[in-house]
Amino acid sequence: MTTAEVNVSRFRAWVMAARPQTLPAAVAPVLVGTGLALHEHVFDARAALVAMAGAALIQIGTNFANDYYDARRGADTDEREGFTRVTQAGLIPARRVKFAMLTTFALAILTGTYLVYVGGLPVVVIGLASVFAGWAYTGGPYPLGYHGLGEVFVFVFFGLVAVAGTFYVQAAATLAGPLPTTIPNGTITAESLVAGLPVACLSSAILVVNNLRDIETDAAAGKRTLAVRLGERKTEYEYVLLIAAAYAVPFWFWQFSTAFSAWVLAPLVTIPHAALLARYVREMDGVDLNWALERTGLLTALYAVTFAGGMIFA
Repeated sequence: MTTAEVNVSRFRAWVMAARPQTLPAAVAPVLVGTGLALHEHVFDARAALVAMAGAALIQIGTNFANDYYDARRGADTDEREGFTRVTQAGLIPARRVKFAMLTTFALAILTGTYLVYVGGLPVVVIGLASVFAGWAYTGGPYPLGYHGLGEVFVFVFFGLVAVAGTFYVQAAATLAGPLPTTIPNGTITAESLVAGLPVACLSSAILVVNNLRDIETDAAAGKRTLAVRLGERKTEYEYVLLIAAAYAVPFWFWQFSTAFSAWVLAPLVTIPHAALLARYVREMDGVDLNWALERTGLLTALYAVTFAGGMIFA
């Protein structure tokens, strides 16, 4: 094997560990929060870009943590039908995956220093809590994902917190001075919290598909995900409910906020894709759900783009 082939192999292994198919869950909330910031005339490009980088780093760090801790806890086995995990497969030594996890989380914290400058103490709390939750999803003495709390973690941190936080740092950069110690007026609004709901639902749906696919192997490994607790049929209904709930939110903006026109209903154009996925998830199982996992990530990205664009035009 040539040096070039070795390098390509290592590069591909690290890409597999980073799991780029999950990145829509990191990008989507920043797009929606930025769309709302543009609508409210508090857009700040630098804060938006830094928030995007920080969200991506937290997502990748969480993926490294999942790869490392699931292998250590025996949740990843040869019978698993999901995407290849590099630690369990022996593609990358466990110590290197752990180092990559720690380095990525450290970079996320370092990236957040600018956001602390513009957003002050609230950003410190949000940022550290997000990094801690990313680690605690599969790490620590009480891993959230092993006790049926994975969807709660994703719903809160990759939905509500991420969207409202993205809007907050841009509004703070526009409306307040540096290093505020309290929450400046106009930086946390009802709209910024409600806008996080569809992203929270769709990001959680990505995890639901992942856990639905792995019900049997997770149960055998003692990983008590919500899917293991609910069973296949109820988990399928959970997925459909999350997808449906995401499409109810634009109507709230249209009906209950005078600042938004019908343009805010733009995400409805993605309903055919969502309906296809809902049907597919209810009919397929096992390795076939890998397609649904990737397509749910795509749906999340498409929804975020249309929702953000709709808020701007609205």
